[in-house]
Amino acid sequence: MREIIFDTETTGLDNRLDRIIEIGGIELENHFPTGRTFHVYINPGDRKVHPDALAVHGISDEFLKDKPVFAEIVEELQVFFGDARWVAHNATFDMGFINAEFERLGIPPVPAERVTDTLALARRKHPMGPNSLDALCRRYGIDNSHRTKHGALLDSELLAEVYIEMIGGRQAALGLGIAERRDALEAADGEEIVLPIGRRPRPLPDRISPAELAAHAAMVEKIGAKAIWLEYRQQEAEASS
Repeated sequence: MREIIFDTETTGLDNRLDRIIEIGGIELENHFPTGRTFHVYINPGDRKVHPDALAVHGISDEFLKDKPVFAEIVEELQVFFGDARWVAHNATFDMGFINAEFERLGIPPVPAERVTDTLALARRKHPMGPNSLDALCRRYGIDNSHRTKHGALLDSELLAEVYIEMIGGRQAALGLGIAERRDALEAADGEEIVLPIGRRPRPLPDRISPAELAAHAAMVEKIGAKAIWLEYRQQEAEASS
């Protein structure tokens, strides 16, 4: 499965009036970065960067004046994204701007079913939040100390790491790597390789408190001889004897 983790920077917040001024994207294949990226700055025409937006991303009108307009980069954008899924943090915002730019050029919008919103994913996984990109970087131990301002490519790189963590991609990759190494060793030696599984240095603490154990014992005593728990304990004792 091919996915593009992407981000945009814009002149403001209203996709009917404001324009995209930067797009960055990272390609994933089966949740692994391929090393292919997309990055472009875009001249918004006669639309000026709002001061509030400038404070967020630091991209000035002066910097953008010699950059290509969206119509000049749209073919390159479409080729890079191809039939991949579009993955963004708060995708409603980014896709609103992408589809508005497409509409101005007579290009069909990206269907909603091809879009993954990592903010919605984070809210389901971590309902107590916070779920901003910076907060998720802290949660997953991803270094974002170099993110002093928003930038489409940098934010895409950070989001790619966050996304892989949220979907368990690193753990899956680790398991795959072990399996591949084991197959290689078996092919070389003709012998089965058994991976040692060590014992925990300290046992995990009980998840049931003494108060809960006491309450359960009192309930079983109240039910009496008909308590199913007594039958279970008897079967357990017979199995271990």
